[in-house]
Amino acid sequence: MAHHKSAEKRARQATKRQARNRSVLRRTRTVVKELRESIAAGDGAQAAERLRSAERELRKAASKGVVPRRRADRAVSRLAKAVHKLG
Repeated sequence: MAHHKSAEKRARQATKRQARNRSVLRRTRTVVKELRESIAAGDGAQAAERLRSAERELRKAASKGVVPRRRADRAVSRLAKAVHKLG
């Protein structure tokens, strides 16, 4: 438990950041999961549409520092590769 005024403030800020990061990460995971379901179903048109939203969410999460930039790049690359295989 924080005893100094500055430490209390840091604790409040950390709680807010955790909530924001959790929200961004969950939204990103949901969008990627929906894309993977489209790929598994073999629906190329829907997968291409969901790829755009998944890429946007991943890049946004990376720019906010929720996920590392290289991990987001790698995920986008692998998802795009899978979508393009569908044709």
